[in-house]
Parts: sequence; structure tokens; C-alpha cells
Amino acid sequence: MPDLLTSTEVWQALQLSLVCATAATAVSLVIGVPLAWLLARVEFPGRGLVRALVTLPLVLPPVVGGVALLMALGRNGVVGHWLDDWFGITLPFTTTGVVVAEAFVAMPFLVISVEGTLRAADPRYEEAATTLGASRFTAFRRVTLPLIAPGIAAGAVLAWARALGEFGATITFAGNFPGRTQTMPLAVYLALQNDPEAAIALSLVLLAMSIAVLAGLRDRWMAAS
Repeated sequence: MPDLLTSTEVWQALQLSLVCATAATAVSLVIGVPLAWLLARVEFPGRGLVRALVTLPLVLPPVVGGVALLMALGRNGVVGHWLDDWFGITLPFTTTGVVVAEAFVAMPFLVISVEGTLRAADPRYEEAATTLGASRFTAFRRVTLPLIAPGIAAGAVLAWARALGEFGATITFAGNFPGRTQTMPLAVYLALQNDPEAAIALSLVLLAMSIAVLAGLRDRWMAAS
């Protein structure tokens, strides 16, 4: 196992997995936190439909999600052909495509966690801040964010763990190219066909990381309760 885990291919896959999962979590934070606030605090027509679309990747088969990303962001996709024609940006089968696929499947975990925390938080603190002259953005930044910070942290960790283990959408949308799009789950899949012992070693690494994340979150939730 030490020889397998120190090979160049494994370290490339592990490094790519960590970088892409972290980038996908950052994208999820930038988009997901405001979206969760919108769903929890603002009444608008179609809010139930928006929530359903946001949480759809939780129940959608990941391969189907990858096909949907290809239809939307592929070179001939609804949005992708404009990106290619206007800016020369191609997302499928690139490292950026890995980040997009992982963010697509991981962001719902963050949104659900943050929305639940927002609903549990007392909105009167925000109202008091606005009555004292703070703008809505200032109240959100200075009052709401500190209140929901534990929920954001828990959602971010869950999103990171989900992104780290993503397989179906990644292989469908980004392919399986060593050093560019081959993450750890894809390396496990490839090794299982050629070298089952290497697949077991890689699987143990992902298993250990998943257990560490869940154990850490359980300690936090138990302490909070």
C-alpha cells in the first residue's frame, strides 16, 4: 500500500481532487449563501420551484446531471456555444469542468444547511440593525453572517466532502484524463479494471477522509445540542 499511495498517478489524482473540491466549495459559498438567504428571508412567486431546482441534484442521478451540464454548457449547449463563440471558453473535459460538475452536485448540501440555520435564527436582530440605520447588506454582513456562521461551516464541509467523492457528473462532463480531470474517484474506477489492489488503497484513502469529516461534524452537532 505505501508504494501504491506514493505513486505519481495517485498523487496527481489526490492533488487534483483536493484543489477541485476546494474550488467547488468556494463557488458553492459564493452562490449558495445568498441563494439560501433569498429562499429563507424573501417571499417571491415561484420560490418553491426555485428551491426544487436547487435541491434537484440531491435526487438526480449524477450521470444525468453530467448530461444536463453537457446540454447546457457543452460546446454546442444552450449556453456553452455562446461562451465558445464570444469568449473562447470551453468547459467540458477541462479542470474547470471538474469544478463546475462538483459544484453542481455539492452546492445543495450547503444551501440546505444555511437555509435551515437562517430559518432558525431570530430575524429581529436584522430588523433592529436596519432600524438603527444599517443597510440590508450591512445588516447581512455584520449581523446575519456571524449568527449563521456555524451553519455555513457545516454546509461547506459537507459540500467539500461531496465534491471530493463526486464521480458520475465528473466523468460525464469532464472526462477521465490523468493530470487534468482524473480525480480520486475516477482513479479508483480506472484502477479497479486494471489493478484491484490499487483501487482498494485509493478507496481506503477516500473512506478515511469521509469518516474524518462525518466524525468532526457529529462532534460539532452533539456539542451544539
